[in-house]
Amino acid sequence: MDTKFSSLALKNELLQNLKEIEFHEMTPIQAESLPLMLENKDVLAQAKTGSGKTAAFGLAMLNSLDPSSRNIHSLVLCPTRELAEQVATEIRRLARGLTNIKTITLCGGSSESYQTRSLSFGAHIVVGTPGRVLHHLEKQSLDLSCVNILTLDEADRMLDMGFNDDILEINSYIPPDKQSLLFSATYPENIKDLSDCILKNPVEIKIDVTHESDNIKQVFYEVKKSDDKNAILYKLLNKYRPDRCIIFCRTKKESKDVADFLYKRNIYASCINGDLEQNERTSVLTKFSNRSLSVLVATDVAARGIDIEDLALVVNYNLASSAEAYIHRIGRTGRAGKKGLVFSLFNPVEINKLEEIEDLTKKPCIQEPVPETSDAEKYNLVPPMQTMYINGGKRDKLRPGDIVGALTNDTTIEFKNIGDISVFGLFTYVAITPDKIEEAIDKVINGKVKNKRFKAGFA
Repeated sequence: MDTKFSSLALKNELLQNLKEIEFHEMTPIQAESLPLMLENKDVLAQAKTGSGKTAAFGLAMLNSLDPSSRNIHSLVLCPTRELAEQVATEIRRLARGLTNIKTITLCGGSSESYQTRSLSFGAHIVVGTPGRVLHHLEKQSLDLSCVNILTLDEADRMLDMGFNDDILEINSYIPPDKQSLLFSATYPENIKDLSDCILKNPVEIKIDVTHESDNIKQVFYEVKKSDDKNAILYKLLNKYRPDRCIIFCRTKKESKDVADFLYKRNIYASCINGDLEQNERTSVLTKFSNRSLSVLVATDVAARGIDIEDLALVVNYNLASSAEAYIHRIGRTGRAGKKGLVFSLFNPVEINKLEEIEDLTKKPCIQEPVPETSDAEKYNLVPPMQTMYINGGKRDKLRPGDIVGALTNDTTIEFKNIGDISVFGLFTYVAITPDKIEEAIDKVINGKVKNKRFKAGFA
């Protein structure tokens, strides 16, 4: 099989842009699914996180749309706002070679009136969460009568979050002769039910559902009822000392309790679960991404849409509900050929889950005794960056370059002191080294960015 993008019947503008962004060879999921999607076939695909599925369905959508039409050509549904924004960003990057392609995100946590106004000017692609998309349909501010392609991304998590009825309702607004694509990291029974309702004679693809054994070291630790689970977690972190890690918990309360336990021991941890308001969730995820937060404690549903490079460690405080869900969790480490580490805590009654994982991965679940550490040996994990908040964003036409220029002008702040800059609609987060953050805040408050004054502070 030829895995070069140039072998596909893609528009010349798309092929040229793929060269410019250095996309030459297709990943396995792209090589298997993209030719089928370009032939207008429905696809039901199972692929792990980070496999390149967004580029696959993104290219298929862009290749078939008519830029001169202002009708919505494609709809992508995602479980979370973060994933929807990631998908929209990737589609915009793939569309750079085409003229005037408009992609809109419709998610909670953003101004509904702003979204309505944006839709009134027309769009080619809409990426959104089921709840907000359905709300716009009910308000009649969104017209899906010309949609040619419907994509369900991370469909398993949308079903876990209770979106089944919403998805079916949204589907009723779309012409029945559309092309339908469904991507899922795991393949529970309700995925088949959803597929039967929406897809027509789909081609099933199952690829990249496990990870390269050489990339990820997986260790299992048995926890008896008499053991202190938090103490075991602390010993593991103390011994291996990762710079950043994600800890998976079963419940929202458990995620909060674990994060509080670690934070009291000077490990900069925060939880992310369904109880967080959208602005709190955005703040936590941005800090974790820009290295202002060292440990993220999450539930499975809340963690969807998190895509962090160079993640050293994943900890399963509780085992995942299934072997496939376990595979999806650990796929957040050991990416792009780098080494990853996974620790899993399990109760003796869960030994059958280890057997399921062994059957799927074709590898033994290696068990080790909990490492011993001295009680006097304290483990502090302070992140290398801190985050500054600015009360201006895309609405004010702020760009990262504007902020860098303002911060480095007539100050001791250098480019090396500035990390990731995340510009949102109404606000901006800037990662700054701890020794310069107070100076950066003072510079914004008492100076100007793009000839405007803004408020600033610690995020």
